[in-house]
Amino acid sequence: MATIQKKSFWEQYKTPILMLGGIAIGAIIGVVAPGFGTTIKPLGDIFLNLLFTIVVPLVFVSIASAVGGMANMKRLGKILGGTIGTFVFTGIIASACVLIWVNLFSPSAGSSIDMAAAEVGEAKTAGELLVSSLTVSDFSDLWDKSNMLPLIIFAIIFGFCVSACGGEESPMGKLLANLSAIIMKFVDVIMKVAPIGLGAYFANLVATYGPEIIGSYGRSMVVYYPLCLLYVVIFFPLYAFLAGGKLGVRTMLKYIFPPAVTAFATQSSAATIPVNKEACDNIGVPKDVSDLVLPMGCTMHMDGSVLSSIVKIAFLYGIFDMQFTGVETYAMAIIVAILSAFVLSGAPGGGLVGEMLIVSMFNFPAEAFPIIATLGFIFDPAATCLNSSGDTIASMMVTRIVEGKDWLVKAMAAKKTEQA
Repeated sequence: MATIQKKSFWEQYKTPILMLGGIAIGAIIGVVAPGFGTTIKPLGDIFLNLLFTIVVPLVFVSIASAVGGMANMKRLGKILGGTIGTFVFTGIIASACVLIWVNLFSPSAGSSIDMAAAEVGEAKTAGELLVSSLTVSDFSDLWDKSNMLPLIIFAIIFGFCVSACGGEESPMGKLLANLSAIIMKFVDVIMKVAPIGLGAYFANLVATYGPEIIGSYGRSMVVYYPLCLLYVVIFFPLYAFLAGGKLGVRTMLKYIFPPAVTAFATQSSAATIPVNKEACDNIGVPKDVSDLVLPMGCTMHMDGSVLSSIVKIAFLYGIFDMQFTGVETYAMAIIVAILSAFVLSGAPGGGLVGEMLIVSMFNFPAEAFPIIATLGFIFDPAATCLNSSGDTIASMMVTRIVEGKDWLVKAMAAKKTEQA
């Protein structure tokens, strides 16, 4: 049997180092030469568009292939149940953390914001929001990346039909499997230019919005970003430990950086799905688990968004001299945060709809809308980073539920056997 050589530090972490290096250089360009940072924006847009063009086929093919090739429907039910349970579990923990945090450190202390009047668009009814979140009116609308939740539902039903008509051995099953392999190769090609694309994108970001970020909203950043960091440092390793023990923590730390960096730089959970898929494959998460958990996580697993929603609510309470206290207030904040993150993320314009929901349900004046819209932009990099990188860990937790406590040891042993 051939001996397995350990990879060097550079070989293990080359991708995140190059991506972080690109972002750092881009940020420096945005500060030192903002004009040039704006000029190179098209390079970042091209990279982002390449990722977006592959997201929809990746989500559809991976889910339809996973469900269609699953002869054991009991396993499918276990994966879906474990996924929902994991999302709810981490969402509740995130809500508890942020409520404690904003009571210790007010996000609005010392802030002075000129509240110009603003018009808030007409809010939809609960029924209209439900319909627009779960379905679309035309088949062609399924292929719009803003309709991710309807696409996931369609892909699951399509997969059931493939399973009923021969499964993975049917012509359609084989076609889906081949398409899945081709799509992942396409992703690998795109990620070769990630440092350049992310650097250019970040250069324009800093050049355009740097002064605004440093200004009146600085206090909210000082509250929110350390909260996100603490959540990552404390709870991500805890979740990984629950998923695979000490080996789970080591493995998570080894592969979590590319999804985290991509999500932070692109501010898009959808654009991070391909990178998350690679991370899960490297960790040893079964394909049928990651193919279901990652797309669902893109629209439903929103720990970072839950944190940001409650910080926004606490910020508005402070701006309008209201007391953010009481069980009813906290309960309403949690419900609105989970609703805006868990459900409305699947609706077109879900982010702004969620912010409109906050304004209307807490009876804030219309002038509050542009404030939290700005906060949404400022918080988005960290929120997306938590949302998307958390999907990788959620996949590990669901695998623990489906495969048992020794799943990671078996996966590592199988990988060594393949490499030998």
